[in-house]
Amino acid sequence: MQRPSSADEARERLAAALAAVGRGDREALRDVYDMTAAKLFGICLRICGERASAEDVLQTVYIKVWERAGQFDAMRSSPITWLATIARNGAIDWRRSVAGRAVRDTLPEQAAFAVADDSPRADQVLVAAEEGDRLRRCLNELEERTQSCIRAAFFDGSTYAELATRENIPLGTMKSWIRRGLLRLKDCLGDG
Repeated sequence: MQRPSSADEARERLAAALAAVGRGDREALRDVYDMTAAKLFGICLRICGERASAEDVLQTVYIKVWERAGQFDAMRSSPITWLATIARNGAIDWRRSVAGRAVRDTLPEQAAFAVADDSPRADQVLVAAEEGDRLRRCLNELEERTQSCIRAAFFDGSTYAELATRENIPLGTMKSWIRRGLLRLKDCLGDG
């Protein structure tokens, strides 16, 4: 039986801490903060574009975590993905509110031109769904191990070093696996 990797152990620790937060454990919230603040702050900063606003958004993120931790389901998503989604959505909400304030401060005629429908057009939805299906099909054509590593790196946020440790291989080998897998994906997706 394969021993769990440090990434798996970290994921389990974070999931357990979120479960404890869901039961009202304040110390567990501190643990969640210690394990995730740097990553979530990076997400907020990238979207907000300014440090002070990113710090404010990050604070609201942890308030939401405190309120919603009982809803987290480790069977549906990884804990860091769940937390990153809250951070991303909070930062996007902040961006929209800032843009909204700017529109409200303009003249009424100009404000009417600035109003846009943020929802995608029907043709964009269809194209995105088709591209998602093509990506899933192409990913499924890869060797299971390569497919798993690419999914972990690009969908779960695992680093190449974490994946190399998990697979018990050198870092350079992991980089080669992913690079070759991405090249095969590119070829597959290019065929359309």
